[in-house]
Amino acid sequence: MHSTKQHLIQAGLIMLLEQGYNGLGIQALLDATDTPKGSFYHHFRDKEDFALQVLDTYMAGVHAGLDASLLDEALAPLARIRRFFDRTQESYRQEGYLGCLMGGLGQELSGVSEVFRRKIDWCLSSVSERIAKCLSEAQRKGDVPAACNVHEMADLLVNCWEGAALRSRLRRDPASLIAMLDFYINAVASTTRAP
Repeated sequence: MHSTKQHLIQAGLIMLLEQGYNGLGIQALLDATDTPKGSFYHHFRDKEDFALQVLDTYMAGVHAGLDASLLDEALAPLARIRRFFDRTQESYRQEGYLGCLMGGLGQELSGVSEVFRRKIDWCLSSVSERIAKCLSEAQRKGDVPAACNVHEMADLLVNCWEGAALRSRLRRDPASLIAMLDFYINAVASTTRAP
């Protein structure tokens, strides 16, 4: 990626997390990155195109995190899922508990922008699909009940995580994320152990 474009996207990611889409001013972004306006419009059609490309970059990082955790066959499948969310929570901590970009933009824009609604729904669904594959492996190993619908379980986990991410942002504290993940993993494990 071109260095100016990459610089704008990285700065924009933090600004979108901190200020949201409506709070992000292009001039403030240009000032923060010491970038001429012409350079911005060389790489992006407009603010919407910019935010969508920031979201693509964010998702590339999410998928790299999924790969690093979910493809690690040295761990049991449920432990891989736990590792992904533990690592995600750690990245939230490093950013000051600003939460998930998909969740933040989804809450702000899904009611007013069909483009963002579809894009963010696709992003969250892609995470859910990756988790469902890992849950399916756990199911084959007997760690998840055979009767469970792994796609519904994965959707539930992503939905709960996004809600907990919002609470962690409001409180600037990871307790909601940790409690939700503990509850989910323990519920799956106890369901498996039930007679």
